[in-house]
Amino acid sequence: MNQPRTKLYLIPTILAEDTQHQVLSPQIVDSIKNLNVFFVENVRTARRFISSLKIGKVIDEITFIELHKDTPENVTMEHMRSLREDAGVLSEAGCPGVADPGAVAVGIAHRLGMQVVPLVGPSSILLALMSSGLSGQSFAFHGYLPIDKAERKKALQQIERDARQHGQTQIFMETPFRNNSFLEAILEACAPDTLLCIAANVTGNDEFIKTLPVKNWKMNKPDLHKKPTIFLIG
Repeated sequence: MNQPRTKLYLIPTILAEDTQHQVLSPQIVDSIKNLNVFFVENVRTARRFISSLKIGKVIDEITFIELHKDTPENVTMEHMRSLREDAGVLSEAGCPGVADPGAVAVGIAHRLGMQVVPLVGPSSILLALMSSGLSGQSFAFHGYLPIDKAERKKALQQIERDARQHGQTQIFMETPFRNNSFLEAILEACAPDTLLCIAANVTGNDEFIKTLPVKNWKMNKPDLHKKPTIFLIG
């Protein structure tokens, strides 16, 4: 008789504080209840998130395995090989594996023959695209653009050309504390009639999502400091 395959559950987390009861499905909560091993980007925030669900799990009995951008792949491989029970990947915010180091664990899971189980949950990237009014038929996600000003301007101008030539929505982001200076760079690099969507603190109480031409944004710039934000050009 074949042994059941070990499963790796991909568990989305909240995007904005205190929204767990609004945006997380019962399937996510049940999966967390039933798992005792989690790959996480930050142990402290993962512990706090699970505690906030108030599901009766004893946090100190859970095994948390760090998986961040600097974790060597061979270290994660060893952890994955040693699994004797189902495990979960918890994103820091949103969906694991999407702009998230959890993708490393997922790739290893496939190589080891584990069953990968994605759970439905909030993704700031897809929610921003859905609500932007820009093309959802063809789009590209670039993650973080270069920090160097000259390189960043070059990247933004190339992104703008791609949007115009291919009718393709271009999606990107920045570290929240640099959002305001990043917005200035977008407005400086892009043509006045280019459409820019700003989606800030998606699903939060102060959620802000608006699409306007660049020239309109220049006249009324929002304060995005420390607010998780997705930018889209179309």
